[in-house]
Amino acid sequence: MIRDSAGLLVFGLALAACGDREVKRDAGDQSAPATASAAKPKKVGEIKVNAPEAVKYDPDQDLWFVTSFGEGDPSPLGKDNNGTISRYKADGTPDSLGFIAGGRSGAVLNAPKGMAISGDTLWVADIDAVRGFSRRTGAPLATVNIKGAKFLNDITLGPDGALYLTDSGLGPDPKTGLGHPGPDRIYRIGADRKATVALEDSALAAPNGITWDSAGRSFVIVPFFGQQLVRWAPGDSAVHPLATGRGQQDGVEPTGDGRLLVTSWADSSLNIVESGQYTRLAGGIPSPADLAWNPKTRRAAIPLLMAGRVEIWELPK
Repeated sequence: MIRDSAGLLVFGLALAACGDREVKRDAGDQSAPATASAAKPKKVGEIKVNAPEAVKYDPDQDLWFVTSFGEGDPSPLGKDNNGTISRYKADGTPDSLGFIAGGRSGAVLNAPKGMAISGDTLWVADIDAVRGFSRRTGAPLATVNIKGAKFLNDITLGPDGALYLTDSGLGPDPKTGLGHPGPDRIYRIGADRKATVALEDSALAAPNGITWDSAGRSFVIVPFFGQQLVRWAPGDSAVHPLATGRGQQDGVEPTGDGRLLVTSWADSSLNIVESGQYTRLAGGIPSPADLAWNPKTRRAAIPLLMAGRVEIWELPK
């Protein structure tokens, strides 16, 4: 069973095993994604971070925010107030290590995952709560507790100004270490800072990454326990197929030209989705989590959760 003090390695092994079981049950398209024939991306930098889960690019400050579960051997489920968010310059050099740290200056931060920026507020998903901090000073600004949430994973800003979050529905399991009791949900937090269930659907298959795709005028959601990447618009009662991946997808980020970058644990890869086609760009990227994209430099920052680093990859024009 995963306890608050259980190691990240235990969590990672259980997550991968659980993901393998769920993907094998998936009834989606079994065809393999195509192999890219165009110029390949190249790795141009690396940042050492313990247990990095997500990166967010701030174009105004030209900085990367990086969430970490904390030092030592932290648990993604542990409410230990051990989490941190650090800031790095666009080239990967440190700007402010521990910019936000649980237990310091009134901040509460347990196992921070995906982030979103709204105005001057940096919002972060944290197990069963969403926390807001000043993206300029790091000062804590707000906390929204979400009753019923199990494993809040990623967060994005919608076209209506509301925050939308995935809940992967994960939790401890006494037999396997990690289970997927569900439910699979998308939450919405409006201006009143009240959370509501925007969608509950088993087809989300442990929803992980979420982003608003302005080109497609919908959210794109990638599953960890499935292969089918989906679109969904507020008000829809069901999701709509977009593309078929390898499974164990984690992060998703639009590039601004109608394409989407997607990471996958299944084959340790960075992929691109264009016109419904899922194409592998690069491999050898183990446990790739919630990535971010800098359109000015055409660089993606990819946190490698189990490897203790963030890799920066540059995509060809």
